[in-house]
Amino acid sequence: MASIWHVTDSDGTPFAMKIMLEDQKGSSIARRRFYKGCEILEEISGHPYIISHVAHGKLDGYPYLLMEYVEASNLKELADAGDEVFAQYIGNILVDVAEALEHMHDCGYMHLDFKPANVLMTRNGNVRLIDLDLAREIPKKPKKSSDNPGTPTFMAPEQLSKKPFDHRVDIFAFGVTAYELLTGKKPFPGEKASEVYKHQMDRSIAFQSPKNINEDIPAGLNELILKCIENNPDDRYPNMSVLVGRLKSVLYK
Repeated sequence: MASIWHVTDSDGTPFAMKIMLEDQKGSSIARRRFYKGCEILEEISGHPYIISHVAHGKLDGYPYLLMEYVEASNLKELADAGDEVFAQYIGNILVDVAEALEHMHDCGYMHLDFKPANVLMTRNGNVRLIDLDLAREIPKKPKKSSDNPGTPTFMAPEQLSKKPFDHRVDIFAFGVTAYELLTGKKPFPGEKASEVYKHQMDRSIAFQSPKNINEDIPAGLNELILKCIENNPDDRYPNMSVLVGRLKSVLYK
């Protein structure tokens, strides 16, 4: 949807600027998503683990978002590269990104595209949740979506089957993310949404408990991940605050 630029102001202060691509700016859907993401980021900005909003608007006809600049790589890149800092701070990273989602939910919004590629980590282990283009308000009760946004590998079964959903899809995505970061594998593999859904519904095909792949995962954390990725949203944690509390008790005891 957009390109990211490293820019500076007249004083030399660095920022990150997201500018909509030429082939996207003519799409009303793309523009609406872009500006909605900007507005939500502005509203929830100020949390230490969420990228900070500076300004948004139009530049020479192109929608743009100006954000804080951080020297960082995303968690997918770091995990794939076997980064030592990432490996050292993985427990802290999971807690920090869970707190970022908790803040977002407390503000009334769900991310809907939570995944390793949408979390940045600096060289000293600080994280930033990014990319709110698909974010929207948490409904009062589970609600169907006409466009069903998200990345299939991280989407909950109720999304993939186009049933009503709520903030608990982010909890599912957190579980999938934690699973992948700790094991290097996806719990429900598949190139297409239909393949992912098939593996979710029939876990006898290829599913393994994360601890069976990585024996260093604490038993409590293994249980937490499995609860996050339950097919029935009522069997997951009811909200991110409960999940954060449990995560801290497992990792910081």
